[in-house]
Amino acid sequence: MTSADEDASYIDYETFLSPTFSPAQFANTLVLTTNNASDTPLDLSTPLSRVLFDAQEINTHIDTLTTKNALPLLSHTQEQAASSQNIMREIDAQVASLDEGYKRLEKEVIVRYETAEEVRSVTERLWETVRLGRAVGRALHLGRQLEVQLAEVGGGTNSQAKEDHRALVRCSNTLLSLKELFGKTGPGEEGTGIMKIEAVKSLENAVIAPAEQTVLLKSQQIVREFSMSTLSASTTTFSQTADTKARTTSALFALYLLSTLPKNTKEKWEPYVLIEALQDYLRTALTSSLASMARALSTLPTLDRTLIEVSARCQNIIALEALLSSTTAPSNPLLPPNMEPKNLLEPLMQSLETGSLASYFWRTLAGGLNTKVMEIVNKGRVSARTLRSNRKSVGDAVRMCVINGCQPAKGGKKVEVNWEREAAVMVASVTGALGR
Repeated sequence: MTSADEDASYIDYETFLSPTFSPAQFANTLVLTTNNASDTPLDLSTPLSRVLFDAQEINTHIDTLTTKNALPLLSHTQEQAASSQNIMREIDAQVASLDEGYKRLEKEVIVRYETAEEVRSVTERLWETVRLGRAVGRALHLGRQLEVQLAEVGGGTNSQAKEDHRALVRCSNTLLSLKELFGKTGPGEEGTGIMKIEAVKSLENAVIAPAEQTVLLKSQQIVREFSMSTLSASTTTFSQTADTKARTTSALFALYLLSTLPKNTKEKWEPYVLIEALQDYLRTALTSSLASMARALSTLPTLDRTLIEVSARCQNIIALEALLSSTTAPSNPLLPPNMEPKNLLEPLMQSLETGSLASYFWRTLAGGLNTKVMEIVNKGRVSARTLRSNRKSVGDAVRMCVINGCQPAKGGKKVEVNWEREAAVMVASVTGALGR
């Protein structure tokens, strides 16, 4: 726009071009200029016509300028279009180069990576299959080994085969190996996913569980039948005594190894399977002794024979205590070394809270016997009168029963221990309810 054109135009371009121009303020000024502020209503047609007229004036100026400067504008537009085409050609060349580089990169890297990723995935699955196959093979091998060892425990199908009590320990160690294998279920560990295999499930149900039950029952039976007393079986030979110790030791080892671990290894662990079997042995001895002594006190002629039997049971308990104290706990691969007891007697003593099995036997027996004697006395029959009249001799017999019962069995090591307190407790449990 030339200066002559600007002079001919009445429009104030400076106002419209000002950075601080406000349409609302301009419209307000225009309305106030063409109206009286106190007029009601305001006349908006005049300012509106003014704005439309100004817009038409500006449009006229634009048409005039573009008409006068058409050739320069066309030349400038042509130059801009040519420059744009040049830029586009350069950009297309760069894009084509990038596209070619990407295709080469995709061929050399991405495709190879995808192929390598597929190979890696296949390799991982093959490795998992091999690992699982090895674990299953090991489990089946241990299962077969367990079947053979279990057959050795009972002599197998061959009636001439001799029973091997040491096979109890071998079976227990095999069962521990299987438990260890089945327990390794962490990521990448040997037993991960093994229980999903049908062959392993069948092995668990058909072989492992029955074998564990058989070993457990056989070991409990051996402990339950333990006897080394010379009072009731004077014909026991040294060979028989040694065999009894060996069979019982194997059973104790098996029961110790079959004791499961606690879920939290920080908790106090104890071989509860072994402890339950030993406590059951003591409980049976106490129950039998209490019942037989109660009957014998009612019929005194049988008392001497009964006291011999009770003394024999105590001798067996002392022999068992000696065997337990001299037997070191076997190594358990599932048990931390710091949790293993120094011998098999220690956990039993801790569970019974006693320092001697013989003392525990006599004191527990005395506690039950006192009640039985009071029952006899309260009935007031001939047996009660006979028991009162023989009070002193019965007390002496009971005392000798305790002394004889506390002597070590054949082959046992003699230890000087004063059992007078236990004898006094037993005598008092019988004579205390009889009066003087």
